[in-house]
Amino acid sequence: MKYYPVNLDIRHQSCLVVGGGSVGTRKVKTLLDCGATVTVVSPEVTDMLSVLAEENRISLKQRPYQAFDLDGVFLVIGATDNKDINRTIHNDARKQGKLCNIADQPDLCNFILPSVVERGYLIIAISTSGKSPAYARHLRKQLEAQFGPEHAGFLKLMGIVRKILLKRTRDPETHRQVFNSLIDQGLLECIRNGDMAAIDNMLISVLGPGHGYDWVCEHGDDI
Repeated sequence: MKYYPVNLDIRHQSCLVVGGGSVGTRKVKTLLDCGATVTVVSPEVTDMLSVLAEENRISLKQRPYQAFDLDGVFLVIGATDNKDINRTIHNDARKQGKLCNIADQPDLCNFILPSVVERGYLIIAISTSGKSPAYARHLRKQLEAQFGPEHAGFLKLMGIVRKILLKRTRDPETHRQVFNSLIDQGLLECIRNGDMAAIDNMLISVLGPGHGYDWVCEHGDDI
């Protein structure tokens, strides 16, 4: 099987996690980090899920799964240790046309979750199409060593520059030249090395006088 790679925007989307153990807890944390509205259904849950429920960060239903739990749900993750329940979740989700992932059972999924390296807005997804999760983890560790935290700052800065340019002109070719210039001049390396003078010079060269690093950081969220 060859999967179709896609990044989902799940902000404010209703997502269901069935299963309240360690696996389900990890899935909940990832969904919350991406801005989802999360409901957990499980008779028993971890302490962390209990705390999240007390803080109203998730909706918790401490009971067995029922088919109607899928009503209005965009995406469901089955994370129980009961294969019969997991298959029931899969069958119910398929009937309703829901996005469904059953942990560690790729044959019951219409999407699988890749191993991920995340550096701010940089997301590198590694998938072996379910053939070898161990190798995906191995590759993730290699990439984590290769891509450091400077990539997060770099992309945040590039995003602000893009917003500034979009306010000035919608010419894609002009924008492309600016971004290529920043990349070719070594903006990423300057961020890695903390060379603020060089960063200032690069930003001023493309944005104009007074638009150095401090100005961009101070006004970026308001643009």
